[in-house]
Amino acid sequence: MRLAIVSPFLDRQHGTELCIVEQIERFATQDHWSIELYSQRVSRVNGVRPASGASQNSTDSIVWHKVSDIPGPHLLKYIWWFFANQLQRWWDRTFGKVCPDLVYSPGINCLDADVIVVHIVFHEFYCKVRSELALRNIPLRRWPLAIHRKLYYKVSMYLEQKIYRDPEVHLVAVSHLLARELASHFQRTDVIVIPNAVDTFRFAQATRIARRSESRLFLNFEENEFVLLLIGNDWKSKGLAALLRASAMLIDLPLRILVVGSDDPILFRDFIAELGLRDRLRFEMPSSDVLLFYAAADLYVSPSLEDSFGLPILEAMACGLPVIASAHAGASEMIHDGETGFVLRDPQDHVKLSQLIRRAYSDRRLCQKLGEAASQYAMANCSWDQNADATKKFLEATISNRGRRA
Repeated sequence: MRLAIVSPFLDRQHGTELCIVEQIERFATQDHWSIELYSQRVSRVNGVRPASGASQNSTDSIVWHKVSDIPGPHLLKYIWWFFANQLQRWWDRTFGKVCPDLVYSPGINCLDADVIVVHIVFHEFYCKVRSELALRNIPLRRWPLAIHRKLYYKVSMYLEQKIYRDPEVHLVAVSHLLARELASHFQRTDVIVIPNAVDTFRFAQATRIARRSESRLFLNFEENEFVLLLIGNDWKSKGLAALLRASAMLIDLPLRILVVGSDDPILFRDFIAELGLRDRLRFEMPSSDVLLFYAAADLYVSPSLEDSFGLPILEAMACGLPVIASAHAGASEMIHDGETGFVLRDPQDHVKLSQLIRRAYSDRRLCQKLGEAASQYAMANCSWDQNADATKKFLEATISNRGRRA
């Protein structure tokens, strides 16, 4: 099979892009598919060759057709990307005889995708942030940013309406949560769900335990301290406020809070001071050695207000780290409440969250039991091989069905 992948960038730092990387590496090496990759930037993808150095009939390889980029605000860059990749693929089909069997896209990146993996439904997301973007609710100096975000969401919603309602476009959701949103907004009841996965060799309980002492020493955590971990960008959406409020109710416990992400801690500075948590918090930038953070922690806490999946939840489970996850995160569907972790039904219920944290702190045997069960579940059900195999079968079925209709 010859598969065209259309994504503005691919790397291993972001969940959506990591999923595509893990899939296409397997398609190329295990299934001997030819991958035509259309991206502006590619990092840490094995087996990639630039299109200029690839033979026309090359197989068992990933050929990168670099799409041009421009400086500017995100909306302008997105519009440029949208039309630039469309034009380049037309040129390659017409003059380079690059004719893929399927066009596969993570999100809306083109008008002619045969299969789209949906990681966010902007119609749903916009409902939750609309009040934040109302100009009457924000200072004048932030109006340009708010207007820009609003325009970007409007463009995305227009494209969703145009593309997702087309029954010829096959949709894959990374969680049942997203599948329900697609059914609600676009009446697409034919969406299949293929959850994201985890590197079960890298994220393993034995590895986390072996690195615990050195990781805590590196991050300056005492052995008697109980470390709560939250990983992700957009801390407001990830539920950091609820975690802070819950922690403030547990001031009698030796808690430390480790927050990893690229947001600005200054945004929460006054709130942290008001709650008296300044000495209990440690902020860290994302690192390629993310296992450092899991190894240093005692409990992963993710009270997300909205999260289509939440890959760190699954990574923590694979590491044998007990987890509290919001029911509004797609990855919570992988948790058997009370058996492989805890599911927080209302992510803004900081009182319930504080009770769950206290329970985890007070019952270390329960924590160990939850972590072991979570690790076993992830190892058995959540590998990238299983994800890639399910995706491969769906792509092959899509081609087969299209052939029968023709």
